[in-house]
Amino acid sequence: MEAYLLFLIPLLGGWFLDKMLGDPRWMPHPVVLFGKLIAWGDKRLNRGRHRVLKGGLLATVLIAATFVGTWVLITAGYRYGGRWGILVPTLLIWLCLAGRTLVREVREVFYACARSTVEGRRQVARIVGRDTNQLSADEVRAAALETLAENLSDGVVAPLFWYAFLGVPGMMAYKMINTLDSMIGYRNARYLRFGRIAARIDDVANYIPARLTAYLMLAVSGRRSLIPFVRRYGRCHKSPNSGYPEAALAGILDCRFGGTHTYFGQPVEKPYIGTNPRPLTMDDYRNSAFVAQRTEAMAVMLTAIAGIVYLLFIIP
Repeated sequence: MEAYLLFLIPLLGGWFLDKMLGDPRWMPHPVVLFGKLIAWGDKRLNRGRHRVLKGGLLATVLIAATFVGTWVLITAGYRYGGRWGILVPTLLIWLCLAGRTLVREVREVFYACARSTVEGRRQVARIVGRDTNQLSADEVRAAALETLAENLSDGVVAPLFWYAFLGVPGMMAYKMINTLDSMIGYRNARYLRFGRIAARIDDVANYIPARLTAYLMLAVSGRRSLIPFVRRYGRCHKSPNSGYPEAALAGILDCRFGGTHTYFGQPVEKPYIGTNPRPLTMDDYRNSAFVAQRTEAMAVMLTAIAGIVYLLFIIP
């Protein structure tokens, strides 16, 4: 029972803090440190020969160091005793979850776009990797909702999934994997070889969570009839994973995502996900936020149940 409470209390505490506070801009965030470490490695290793090997070595070392470092920190908190054994993992779980911030950022895009397309482009550039200076108002809204669907997996369900299996160290290691992919996982001239292994690790780490996210979205919206739609269009995305939550949201909203996007000045053709190229409205944001929040709550519940199963049937 004590072991389960050490699993459950940080989970619920971290989720509560995220729901109440999101990611405060004033607070140091581990992803910022991850980004600096990756940028340092990129600058020094992404040159010359053997770039695939050097990029893979960088990714492996950073992921392993994150897992081990977090395990040491958590273990020290437990051994020190008292509130530290609960406080440290609770704070780390809080920092790994992005549900409130994700919904807030998408809402701000829709509000900005209602004022002007230029403001919408500027706001959506905060949360997407594509070039935004030529997007139409509807493309801005679509980009925001695509990001909501994709990051519902990357920023909520996947961290919870890895917490259920590998605890806080697994959760933090996943955040390093995700940060590596977002920084060096591009298929362009600079990162095609250097970021190849990091991108593949991210594909593996997100394989189950992305599909789980999509099916949870259908479950909370009462649209399980869309499962064939998700299976069909989920495979259309260039990413083996991102298409599934995007297809789920496109089906729920009866809209269309995808098309040609520009990254670093280079157009990238992406298959369409969905069949209805209709204009997107504030109601679509509200419906999407509702689905995202319910999906997050169900993912937390399933994580808590997974902890019970693990302790009852796996730990002797």
